[in-house]
Amino acid sequence: MLAAGDGATLAGLSAAETGGLRGHADDKIHLLLPAERRPTGLGPDVVVHRSTRLDAADVLTNGRPPRTRMARSIIDAAQWARSDDQARIVIAACFQQRLVALRSVEAVLDRLCRARRRQLILQTARDAAGGAHSLAEINLTRLCDAHGLPEPARQLVRRDAAGRRRYLDAYWEQWRIHVEVDGGQHFDPQHAWADMQRQNDLWIAGDRVLRFPAWALRQAPASVAAQLRAALKAAGWRP
Repeated sequence: MLAAGDGATLAGLSAAETGGLRGHADDKIHLLLPAERRPTGLGPDVVVHRSTRLDAADVLTNGRPPRTRMARSIIDAAQWARSDDQARIVIAACFQQRLVALRSVEAVLDRLCRARRRQLILQTARDAAGGAHSLAEINLTRLCDAHGLPEPARQLVRRDAAGRRRYLDAYWEQWRIHVEVDGGQHFDPQHAWADMQRQNDLWIAGDRVLRFPAWALRQAPASVAAQLRAALKAAGWRP
């Protein structure tokens, strides 16, 4: 920051991590500078970005080093991400960890009319604010919309037989259908046993339970949608 000179601000994932984002550290230091600045000798671990639109409202100056506020940080991180999926993951994680509000993201995007991935960022933020806290859950929401299926409630809290709080990935309450999206952690034996107990509790209570691996929502969406449609229709849904 000192080498970059006046006007340099910690930004993107570097600023988000400094602001409290966990689990998404970058091995680079991201700096945002005024467009006309051309510092040299910053080293290979520093990535310099430039912007003509860095409002005072976007910068947190009461800490050291100065950094962009969380909404601007994750928007920039999403713009600079290597893929659309990586952009979505960062945004979803920030909402999951309760570090940002939707209105703050929308306010920054209103000022950044030419932001890269602007529509993707806005839609992902709205999905995440609505309870879809992982990329898989966001993909499920989009799958339902694309295939004309009713939208589920997300991250619904239920009590299991032992009285413990359980979060349902997606739930259609009217038809009592629950979908669990399994990431890699679900294949750990201890985690798998906990999943089985939760699924058994749901079956005992009379719910239908469908499970899909996270990759299937991206690679085989038509197959997932077909099974969802069949389950909903079997439970009484009429398109």
